Amino acid sequence: MVKQKLDPTVLKDWQIAAACEQDMKPLAQLGAEYGIEEDELIPMGRQVGKVDAIRILDRLDKAPLGRYVDVTAITPTPLGEGKTTTTLGLIQGLGKLGKHVGGAIRQPSGGPTFNIKGSAAGGGLAQCIPLTPLSIGLTGDIDAITNAHNLAMVALTARMQHERNYSDAVLRKRNLQRLDIDPERVEFKWAIDFCAQALRNITIGNGGKMDGYPMKSGFQITVSSEIMAILAVADDLADLRTRMGKIVVAYSRSGAPITTADLEVDGAMTAWMVDALNPNLLQSVEGQPVFVHAGPFANIAIGQSSIIADKLGLRLSDYHVTESGFGADIGFEKFWNLKCRFSGLRPDAVVVVATIRALKMHGGGPPVKPGLPLDEAYIKENVGLVEKGCENLVAHIETVRKSGVRPVVCINSFHTDTPGEIAAVRRIAEGHGALAAVSEHWLKGGEGARELAEAVIAACDEKNDFSFLYDLDLPLRRRIELIAREVYGAAGVTYTDEAKEKAEKLEADPDISSLGTCMVKTHLSLSHDPNVKGRPTGWELPIRDILTYRGAGLVVPVAGEIKLLPGTGSNPAFRRIDVDVRTGAVRGLF
Repeated sequence: MVKQKLDPTVLKDWQIAAACEQDMKPLAQLGAEYGIEEDELIPMGRQVGKVDAIRILDRLDKAPLGRYVDVTAITPTPLGEGKTTTTLGLIQGLGKLGKHVGGAIRQPSGGPTFNIKGSAAGGGLAQCIPLTPLSIGLTGDIDAITNAHNLAMVALTARMQHERNYSDAVLRKRNLQRLDIDPERVEFKWAIDFCAQALRNITIGNGGKMDGYPMKSGFQITVSSEIMAILAVADDLADLRTRMGKIVVAYSRSGAPITTADLEVDGAMTAWMVDALNPNLLQSVEGQPVFVHAGPFANIAIGQSSIIADKLGLRLSDYHVTESGFGADIGFEKFWNLKCRFSGLRPDAVVVVATIRALKMHGGGPPVKPGLPLDEAYIKENVGLVEKGCENLVAHIETVRKSGVRPVVCINSFHTDTPGEIAAVRRIAEGHGALAAVSEHWLKGGEGARELAEAVIAACDEKNDFSFLYDLDLPLRRRIELIAREVYGAAGVTYTDEAKEKAEKLEADPDISSLGTCMVKTHLSLSHDPNVKGRPTGWELPIRDILTYRGAGLVVPVAGEIKLLPGTGSNPAFRRIDVDVRTGAVRGLF
């Protein structure tokens, strides 16, 4: 499918995608080759579609499961590690080896796509296509989440206005019970799928008494919404519907939780989500099927594509490759202790992606700023710098091994890598119990990922002893401390007075044992400080707040200063995105 003349060193990602899209498999053919029947496909335009997830799962209920592979990475740097690119490259590499393979990735958020990071379609000759629909809206899932989320805020703020304006007698005539919502304890914010720092803190309800309830409010990015987390973990529509009613939007003045069910808005919110529950079906540039479903960030949310997509892929293919957001300290940790716990699925192999350049930065290399030329340290051989940076890689290897699974280190190759540097990474990775493989999927597509694919097959053939880091009957603060010490490498945990008070109340709540622990922490460091690279020691993890997402089944400790709504930088991607007015083709996505 990939034309030999396509050269990633010359062409931009969007140009490669546009060329490959000319030879895309028709949706019906893609589905048929994957094992999806015609009446299980839901076309959404000419190039992409959804699949009727529940119908397929019912039909394949007794089908054997394929091998389950998760892709994670070292701690991210501005140089990029290529996790999604590696996920697509591995899918294509397994295809080159004749394996019946598919995958699942998260849907890109409009925030990063139009900001600094760009889309999340992979890159070079290892991409998911068609690029434009994938990057801009797709089939409307994120819009549905935004609308469902904001409908809850509409219901909440309207109720607060009516309770302020009307007596109990009038409320009873309107079939409303006074909820006595505390304006100082509103847990929900509004949602928008852009990086918009100006909307983090706002005041609403200005005007007269019919203009809402005046109070402080704000926005969060849609992918951090609890509804996005619910989409990622829900089993089916009935499960989604039940979870929608458990969302806590505020507390009363007496401290009682106010849920979407109390506001009688949960059914209408679910109505927005019916179509979104079905995964989107796209393809790699080499024609393998790829589900794109859910899109929560890993630093502020669960960071996984959906459980439904994985259950489908494991029944439809011999190898199913999924990815977890950011480094293994947050993305894989949540795959391990949350997604696998909720789904009942167990991984057969875990890939940890690393690049020589990123390891050099973790080893103490000079700062890297987008748009400026790379320092020579990242271009010329420096084995010592690579070896020092491998301390970060080893931390992630150890995290994966604590789950009972042997990791495969993917050395995501660049043309500036030297044999000595690659040999050092391979030696250190293997010395710490991992398999290691060099992959050139960005440059060569599936052909360049053969060594990685063979290593993953070998890892899948090994028997592993998968187990969770903690049991759900463990008290909340003990869970937090386990994650901090065993995964992040912290010496301990500290709490603000507010966080400590919330932790004590949650530990006294009998329902806490049913909730998983979803940490909020910077992805740019193993610690809470994004400026600290490598493998820091002797530090303490500061928990400043604890959120509760009862619909998603999560307790969410917040470590350090991290925002639920990122900001747009001074040189955002939208400056380079435009449209060919003759054809309507979008240019400049990356």
